[in-house]
Amino acid sequence: QDGTKKYIDVNEYCETSRSGVFALGDVIGEVELTPTAIAAGRRLADRLYGGPEFANAKISYENVPTVVFSHPPIGCVGLTEKQAVEKYGEDNLKIYRSKFANLQYGIWDVEPEDKPKTSMKLVCAGKEEQVVGLHVIGQGSDEMLQGFAVAMKMGATKADFDSCVAIHPTAAEEFVTLFPWGMGPQVSGAKVSPLNGAAPPEPKSLG
Repeated sequence: QDGTKKYIDVNEYCETSRSGVFALGDVIGEVELTPTAIAAGRRLADRLYGGPEFANAKISYENVPTVVFSHPPIGCVGLTEKQAVEKYGEDNLKIYRSKFANLQYGIWDVEPEDKPKTSMKLVCAGKEEQVVGLHVIGQGSDEMLQGFAVAMKMGATKADFDSCVAIHPTAAEEFVTLFPWGMGPQVSGAKVSPLNGAAPPEPKSLG
């Protein structure tokens, strides 16, 4: 056990020091969220009972999307700006920010400065500007976060975000139109690049 917080020590496969005894969820001190525990349990069950193809199944605790269900909600995936500076160095980062009144409040008969605001931040690292942190506070933050988390798990870059056509009118479109739009390095984190109007990937194994 951890001597300070009394967490159970496990390896990357949720195995304790006792053969055949496993631990996951809040008791191991990783990302303490219900969906994280469920995902860890599923990976463990896959590895134990799923056959040879799942022999190395395990959960990844990287880029877990997290939401604070406040008013307005707050969402984040990946590193904070401070964490990114510590990991990559300030000179290797580029930060994109935006603050705006959500269009949902467009018809409100109040002064623009009094309308509820949405704030967004994209933390990018390296010359390829890989997205390593995504942060948003505002109406709908909780609902928009999951899809961006998938993109980050796949190594999306700022150019990948820019290559995606915006859904208008939404708040989420701001993440794919952050200024300066389309001006960064034209490098994709995808196995099949979507940049410059490329055709979408097709499945390779068909019946």
